[in-house]
Amino acid sequence: MNTVGFISLGCPKNQIDGECLLALLDENGFEISDPYDGVDVVIINTCGFIESAKKEAIENILDMAQLKGEGTIGKIVVTGCLAERYKEEILTEIPEVDAVVGIGANGNIVEICKQVLAGETVGKFPPKCEMPMNGKRILTTPEHYAYLKIADGCNNRCTYCAIPSIRGNYRSREIDDIIDEAKQLAEKGVKELIVVAQDTTLYGKDIYQRLALPELLKKLAEIDGIHWIRMLYCYPDEFTDELIETIATEPKILHYIDLPLQHADDKILKAMNRRGTQEQVKELIAKLRSKIPDIVIRTTFITGFPGESEENFESLALFVNETEFDHLGCFAYSAEEGTPAAEFEDQIDERTKLKRQDIIMNDQYSIVQDKHNRLIGKSFEVLIESYDAYTDSYTGRSYMDAPEIDCCVKFTCSYPLAEGEFCTVKIFDIDEYDLIGEVE
Repeated sequence: MNTVGFISLGCPKNQIDGECLLALLDENGFEISDPYDGVDVVIINTCGFIESAKKEAIENILDMAQLKGEGTIGKIVVTGCLAERYKEEILTEIPEVDAVVGIGANGNIVEICKQVLAGETVGKFPPKCEMPMNGKRILTTPEHYAYLKIADGCNNRCTYCAIPSIRGNYRSREIDDIIDEAKQLAEKGVKELIVVAQDTTLYGKDIYQRLALPELLKKLAEIDGIHWIRMLYCYPDEFTDELIETIATEPKILHYIDLPLQHADDKILKAMNRRGTQEQVKELIAKLRSKIPDIVIRTTFITGFPGESEENFESLALFVNETEFDHLGCFAYSAEEGTPAAEFEDQIDERTKLKRQDIIMNDQYSIVQDKHNRLIGKSFEVLIESYDAYTDSYTGRSYMDAPEIDCCVKFTCSYPLAEGEFCTVKIFDIDEYDLIGEVE
């Protein structure tokens, strides 16, 4: 039996693709093992979204190439976004790689692995729309939560972003197909579904000619065993009153919204080809907070976009301080080749980008401290993630926190608890971004 090691990088959407690849290999007689355990094939499922992600992917490929040169591992297969974006360069510049395959070839991964094991060098790039969006998965998340991809690709042509060229146009999955997968995940013990797409709020527009996310969420909420439903990547311009009402009235849908805004100054938003204005975003956030008083809002911003003047940046900083987001990530602009913004005039120097990023994040830290201090004395339902025997304490997440990107709740309990279960924790302190509490 041939052994396969797997390295998956990047976002949850790419992680799901990797889980589907693992299931195909497992079903077809490959043994899944640690990539460092002398496996016959190592698959590196790459991200290629921004410069830091590309560097991480290349470092992993080079690490595997070194192991191959030492005779520790066999063949190397590169999949995912970096493979789709830099087809020829990878094979040419890293000859240790045996196969570079685009996302449209994900369904052919078994055949590709057999080809490289037979000594062939493979470059396979079918149309992106041929990438399977369903099928069995081997979860790489803890058993109690899983990501659920409802669409792939993107129709938004943000001038800084290479995703449409990498992943293709937006493609929604059929509702029944998604529900079937969600039921299978529930049967495996998944309690929290995290709904993802490149643009979650656009779901259904291409296949149903309507925004069908509220309908989908209501059907997901009917599934036995699912306790929490969380949404990521909700674009503001498609956030309808129907969606707000669905979130407000369906008990399983968490009062948590990931709303990637990228900027708040109207001039920069226009240059980014983002739809909507700062005033429209303010109106949406006000409506969300009015209809759902305990709503938690996460967002992301980019500093140093080409042409961002001090005045434009001050507009962003003021918006951040006035709005008081619950979670916020800020990134210095990365000029991605092949994107319109990379060719814009008035590129901002790296030092200024990073300085502005630091200002936003420092302001946000103060906002979070104030918000968290107001949580002391309150109690929250917490999903238990792990136990630390040394401190005899647990770590978990409340509805306010998505895994890996947000804060956590650290707490104690006088009796044993199990990972993946829920408990009620009363908060009595804060530690940087985290909450400290004890089980009631």
